[in-house]
Amino acid sequence: MTQDDLRAGQIDTSRPHPARIYDYLLGGKDNYEVDQQAGDELATAAPEVRIGLRANRAFLQRAVRYVVGSGVRQILDIGTGLPTSPNVHEVAQKVAPDVRVAYVDNDPIVNGHAGALLSGSGTTSIVLADLRDPQAIVDHPEIRRIIDFDEPVALLLVAILHFLTEAEKPEEVVATLRDALPAGSFLVLSHATDDFADRSAAKAIYSKATATLNLRSRPEVERFFDGFELLEPGLAQAPFWRPDTTPPPRSSEIGFYGGVARKPA
Repeated sequence: MTQDDLRAGQIDTSRPHPARIYDYLLGGKDNYEVDQQAGDELATAAPEVRIGLRANRAFLQRAVRYVVGSGVRQILDIGTGLPTSPNVHEVAQKVAPDVRVAYVDNDPIVNGHAGALLSGSGTTSIVLADLRDPQAIVDHPEIRRIIDFDEPVALLLVAILHFLTEAEKPEEVVATLRDALPAGSFLVLSHATDDFADRSAAKAIYSKATATLNLRSRPEVERFFDGFELLEPGLAQAPFWRPDTTPPPRSSEIGFYGGVARKPA
């Protein structure tokens, strides 16, 4: 998908969209019947999906608190999805009110809903762009208005890379973004896996969506951290990355890995 395609604002309601399926499964209302049907099928194929998505969301919030607590004051969140409170900027600014957040998503619906909720302070923005064109994201004037790439940045790639096929070269995508970040920056990443259960039926559901589901093993997910130093406890199932409460029942079944890493000097 090119940037021109995105600017055209084409909203495809004939096929499920990952962000809208996610919204539906989290109890949101910004979705269509095709998304609801896909979500119900997904919950049948992978019964732990709802607790998995909540665990992924909780991992995101813990990771944001960590990186902001470590001193980072700017966040680039690619594949933000539809707004679900508390959003990244709300979590971050509760720790440090001066944090700046740039959101990126390729769904015009996400762009519209997120834009309506952003603060008027000029410290938070939403850009319509596609992860598959990472250089365009880095070079986007609105991203450059919010993000100073001479200072540490927290890059969030949460539940997004599994929508890129190998042909779309996800390692190169991450490397392009990594190379734009200065030393001291962080990568917060989560990714779906079938290491804990056969999820071929779930993959089949996404074959009818606007993006396919590409599940990867632990070693395959770890490669995205090349050039970064993984922080303890390394790559873990999402509920077990520095939990601040008792992980929910059935956490051992959750097919999401999560990790936070720092770019060394």
